[in-house]
Amino acid sequence: MAAKKVTVTLPEELVAALGEAAREDGVPLSRLVAHAAKSELRRRVGRRLVADWQAEHGTFSVEEIAAARAEMAAADAHAVSGLGQATA
Repeated sequence: MAAKKVTVTLPEELVAALGEAAREDGVPLSRLVAHAAKSELRRRVGRRLVADWQAEHGTFSVEEIAAARAEMAAADAHAVSGLGQATA
């Protein structure tokens, strides 16, 4: 993937916190920021998809939202439980 150098202005405290997070992860600051930007774009796509679906089918019910949250929590628990297991 091609990279382009850009200049952004961020609060000093945020730059310090991002720098510390990058050092903890052993990655360049630019990689950490790129990952955060990609995550934001994925969230925007997801919100757009949900809004489009709701525009066509109506808003989600309280029960549907609760079921989705329970399913996500179960998936998270499953993922976390597998973190300590060796893969073949």
